Amino acid sequence: MGHPHQQQQGWAPDYDAADQRRTQYRPSPSQSQYFDSDAQDRTPPDDDDFYQTGPGGPEAYQAPTRSIATQSVRAPSPPPAPILDHSHLRPGAQAALLSHERTLELYRANARKTQDPDLQFELAVFMIDASKTYPIPAPTPGNVVQVEKALEKRDDLIKEAVLLLKRIADRGHMNAQYFLADCYANGIGTHKGRQDFDRAFPLFILAAKHGHPDASYRAGTCCENGWGCRRESAKAVQFYRKAAAASHPGALYRLGIAELNGELGLSKRPKEGVKWLKRSAEHATAEFPHALHELALLHERGIDNVVFVDYEYAAELLAQAAELGYAPSAYRLGECYEYGKMGCPQDAALSIHYYNIAAQQSHRDACFALTAWYLVGSPGVLPQSDTEAFLWAKKAADAGLAKAMYAVGYFLEVGIGTAPNHQEASSWYKRAADLGDKRAAQRLRGNAPAAGAQGANSVSVLGRGEDDAASGGGRKDKDCVIM
Repeated sequence: MGHPHQQQQGWAPDYDAADQRRTQYRPSPSQSQYFDSDAQDRTPPDDDDFYQTGPGGPEAYQAPTRSIATQSVRAPSPPPAPILDHSHLRPGAQAALLSHERTLELYRANARKTQDPDLQFELAVFMIDASKTYPIPAPTPGNVVQVEKALEKRDDLIKEAVLLLKRIADRGHMNAQYFLADCYANGIGTHKGRQDFDRAFPLFILAAKHGHPDASYRAGTCCENGWGCRRESAKAVQFYRKAAAASHPGALYRLGIAELNGELGLSKRPKEGVKWLKRSAEHATAEFPHALHELALLHERGIDNVVFVDYEYAAELLAQAAELGYAPSAYRLGECYEYGKMGCPQDAALSIHYYNIAAQQSHRDACFALTAWYLVGSPGVLPQSDTEAFLWAKKAADAGLAKAMYAVGYFLEVGIGTAPNHQEASSWYKRAADLGDKRAAQRLRGNAPAAGAQGANSVSVLGRGEDDAASGGGRKDKDCVIM
């Protein structure tokens, strides 16, 4: 189980970029409300004649039809004679890892020798990927110039990539149109890193016209939310339906929710909404697992004459979403196996497994659930550790969970998993009290029982499971310690 405060350090270029095109800048549905569409781009003028348009023009290029968001797209292999060898980029016993600079120069040399837009697109994607993990030294008074040079070099990579993307996008390269729009939408290659939907939206439209499913979906989100265009629900539905025709799981999910709730100007038709959700679940990906989770919730409570209650099927759907890495589903399964809900047996190993999947993605309730498990441990599954309990509680508290803030304050007051620190404990109590935690307010007023033996006072510090106890759930040996 990973330590909550471990972070990867250093930088290692991704040498699989020649075989994998990733679009990691797409906002998830839950983050969309935070976008800022007032940005302006300040990229340099298109005055570099390094890359020349091929003699065939836009009509000569036939773009791939597959989405680069949900699967790998393999560009056609270039003619072997004029193009430098790419074998070092492919996995295998004889693979050689070149330096980042050498690999970049190899891509550039290949781009000079061919007018293949796929190869040029590959170079642009590699440069964007490299810019994300480009090593920037920690600023100190003595390395100001070094930091500035590193930032400048990173910005130059982005500018070169954006310039190249613009050129091949203008030639009708569908994936370049979408990728460039995605960059603009996420503040890559824009003025001060601000999201620029004024530039992104027209490119989404162009790629959608070429049949790019992700572009159709993103155009729909723009029309729904008014990013770079007027807010038009009817147009959003039109783009969502176009993406859904290509089985885009995000578009299928959005249409399902709209039909369930009567949104986007659609009538409330739960039966049709469930049909959309089922199609989305069939095509679920790590990026769009939401329909699996929603269907699980529907089968947990049921809808009259539409969805019947089926706990076993609901748990199966949650497991599918959890294996795709969806934190809310993993957390829900952790609860099911901890308390024996939805027909699941009480199983410490499975509970901890699913909590850990969610906690590794900073799901605050899952982090706090691991606090409870570490506080008492589970024989043969998880060793008891006050230190880990404190660290997971602090991670949940840092994420804004009030009851975790109270727990951190208590651990600091009593000295559980950390050295006692009454001043810091009071600070955490105040933060919890400000969010409405009554126990923290009592501690601050001095009305709570004095802190005594750690075992005696850890009985109710976590404040978890009250609802489950009322509904008949329980944890046997764990109840007497942390509930």
